[in-house]
Amino acid sequence: MKKPHKTKLPLRKSPEKASELIALKPTKLNLLRFTFPTILSMIIMSTFGIVDGIFVSRLINPFALSAVGLVWPFMSFVMAIGFMLGVGGNAMIAKKIGEGKEREGRENFSMIAIVAFIASIAVALVGLFVPDFILWILGVNDYMRPMALEYMQPLIFFLPTAVLGMVFQQFLITVGKAQYSAYMSLASGGLSAGLNYVFIYWLELGLRGAALATGIGMIIPFAVGMLYFTFARRGNLYFVRPRWDFRALWRSVINGASEMIGMLSASITAVLMNNVLMDMDQTGMAVAAAAIMWSGMGIFSSLFYGYSSGVAPIISYNYGRDDRVYLRRAFRNSLRLIGLLAVAAIVLSVATVDVLLWVYSVPSYLPLHEMVRNGYLFIVTAFLLMGFNGFCTMFFTALNNGVISSVLSLFNGFIFYLVSLYVMSTMFGMNGVWAAVPVAEVMQIALTIFFLVKMRKRYGYA
Repeated sequence: MKKPHKTKLPLRKSPEKASELIALKPTKLNLLRFTFPTILSMIIMSTFGIVDGIFVSRLINPFALSAVGLVWPFMSFVMAIGFMLGVGGNAMIAKKIGEGKEREGRENFSMIAIVAFIASIAVALVGLFVPDFILWILGVNDYMRPMALEYMQPLIFFLPTAVLGMVFQQFLITVGKAQYSAYMSLASGGLSAGLNYVFIYWLELGLRGAALATGIGMIIPFAVGMLYFTFARRGNLYFVRPRWDFRALWRSVINGASEMIGMLSASITAVLMNNVLMDMDQTGMAVAAAAIMWSGMGIFSSLFYGYSSGVAPIISYNYGRDDRVYLRRAFRNSLRLIGLLAVAAIVLSVATVDVLLWVYSVPSYLPLHEMVRNGYLFIVTAFLLMGFNGFCTMFFTALNNGVISSVLSLFNGFIFYLVSLYVMSTMFGMNGVWAAVPVAEVMQIALTIFFLVKMRKRYGYA
């Protein structure tokens, strides 16, 4: 009787180059080593985002911070284009590298970079020639228009570097240079913070100076990415003559659509929450409390969102290599690590809430102080499920299933939260607004588990 045939996987060599780290055995330690630079990079970016807000608020005035908040959804939209092409293209190209199609991967990478540049130029031209149309879409009224325009116009000139910088940061993870993203984020954030002080305080350029500081900081990821992918030609990815493969481009767009939906949904839901809070509190104090809480959440949620983004190339690589053993191990170990990071995020958030209030100069005798403390305890409980839901969305992106990841992102980032916000706020008032965040994550968990169970045999991760 013949023994059943067993498919043997090619023996793995010990990685000798940084670009080969993606092929390491996905133990918990190796996964953390690979993803740590991405986690650190996201934490740095979130932290410096707060620093920029503090400079604008203290050195100009609180109304200037409102102008920044009104314009930033436009920037989020443009950055979402880069994030979509970067994450979606990254998943597709990492899969091709796993399949041994490195030349094709380089051609697709070069094409994606050109498309990202063209798209950013197109949006910049709209902003330059019809800025009032952009401001109208953003809901800027006549009173806020001068300040919003002052902040938006300088940023428009930096849109191409911002989008390409976002694309390059994602692909640096694939080639084993995720630490470059951390270094770039640190340098970019530090430069932006320093220039904010110079332009706003010394040169008295106001909002225009704040925009210039932010834009100049965005040049660093672009410059490093251009230099690396142009001259470092020993790894898996570098610039070559692109082959215009529109099927590959469409696949990149579909793969990354969930990330774009997630970024856009976050902007839309923030506007909706602000509207609900303004109806409850005409003074705007509740909106200020929400802004402070979201900034704190952004820092600590970077722990698990950074991990999810960092581990995606490993998942795509092993999927492309059809290595179900390593794919299954990466999935299971990632779930365990996501759980630990989510608990760490909750503990750190609760432990540092007073530090957050001190950073924003909120004294304890103000009602705003107690509002932030109370609401923050509601919101951070969402971390328990937020990390799992976010990882699974990125997981399906890494498996090149952009449809499922987009559905998960749309429901989690918009539909479930919208339903939860209006139901909970109607039933429980302001506490219901804060509680809407964890309730939406509870609603999402059922949909996430449904797709995980449905697709487990197709992909072999469980």
